[in-house]
Formats: sequence, structure tokens, C-alpha cells
Amino acid sequence: MACMDMRRAPDAGPDLAAVARLLGNGTRAGFCLALLDGRAWTATELARHMGVAPSTATEHLHALVRGDLLVEVRQGRHRYLRLAGPHVAELVESLASMAPDRDTSSRSLSAAGRRNALAYARTCYDHLAGSLGVAITDAMVGRKLLGLEHGLELTAAGAAWLKELGITVPAGSRRPSVRSCLDWTERTPHLAGAVGAALCRHAFDADWIGRIGSTRAVAVTPLGRAELHRHLGLPADLQRPVE
Repeated sequence: MACMDMRRAPDAGPDLAAVARLLGNGTRAGFCLALLDGRAWTATELARHMGVAPSTATEHLHALVRGDLLVEVRQGRHRYLRLAGPHVAELVESLASMAPDRDTSSRSLSAAGRRNALAYARTCYDHLAGSLGVAITDAMVGRKLLGLEHGLELTAAGAAWLKELGITVPAGSRRPSVRSCLDWTERTPHLAGAVGAALCRHAFDADWIGRIGSTRAVAVTPLGRAELHRHLGLPADLQRPVE
């Protein structure tokens, strides 16, 4: 009887392979990476981004919605797709950190520039990632705004610092206040969770950062350079992408 129970055991747990199959397709994985910018895209925009036919895109998007990785948002006659939440963004970002780099032998200068911009600073759903996101996280730990004793956590000094900046973290949410998210370019954690999202939103609203075109890469403004140095002591060489 015990032997029979052991043979049935694999069927009792989560079907991890189902998620792996969804992200094991290059087109579906590409859709999820594109949606890491935190915005909602139409099926047509995603099809164009991946260079596939609209019918092909629709089939893959339906699979991602059924698998709870994406959700559909309807506005009037328009249909938009976005990631199902920050937990999906953190999953995709973490998997990307484990993935091998694509062949760069034929990469154009413009493509290399786009990759450098993404590696320097980008949004990971609704928080900051890349070397800038990691530098902000490390600076907050160094200044004891974040603690590591029980995993990444906001300290009393950190809560006071956010209040001083006028940053409000929504209360009553089931989302963790602070969470670490493994950065796919830096291969080290950056700040996620409600605090990471609130800090990113403040950086946009206060004109510390701005988007680069329609990508999820961001650039630090002159005001942002001054404020990040004043509040976190970030050196200037961490505020420029590598050429």
C-alpha cells in the first residue's frame, strides 16, 4: 500500500510542468517579457513585437490567459493583455536571470544599445530593476532603510524616510510590503513589493526618471541624479548606462 501511495504522490502536488510548458514556447515567453513593462498591450501590438501573425498571437495569448499568467482587460471595443500581477512579473524576471544569453555575434549596434539601456535601468512590472534598481536597493540596505535579519524588510528608519519623501505605501493589500526580486541582468536581488512599487511610482511622478521611447528602459533625469545622490548617496557612475 505504501508503495502505491508513493507512485501516486507526483499527481498530488502542483503541476509545475504546466507553467513550464507555457513559458517553454519562445513566442509566449517573448510576450511575457514584453509585458514586464507593467503596461497593457493589445494582441496586435504583441503580434507585431514578436513578428508573428495575429492569429498565432491570439492562440498563444489565450493559452497564457487560461494558464493565469495573463489577464484580459476590456475597454470599450478594445481588448488589452497584461501580466496577471507582480507575482508573475517576479517569476518571469527570476527565470530570465537563469536563462542563457542569446547569440550576440550578429547583434547590431542599435540592438546592443537597447540591451545596455535595459541592463542599466528598467521597470520590472511596477518596480525598478537593472543596475540602478540594484544600486538603490543596496544603498537602502547600507543606510539601514532596509534590513536583512529576517529576509529583506522595511525598517522603522525606512518607513520614516519614505514618509519624509512623501511616498505612501497602500495599506490593506495582501501584497507583501517588501520583497526581493532576482534581477536577470545583475543576477542579484532588487527591491520589489508594495514599497518597491511606491518608490518607482514616486520616481516617475517626481521626474527623477523617464521612459525611453516605448520600451521599459528608463533614463535618470538631471533632477533624479541630484535627488538620488542627496537621498541615497548614489555615485554618478551608477546613473549612466554603459555605452
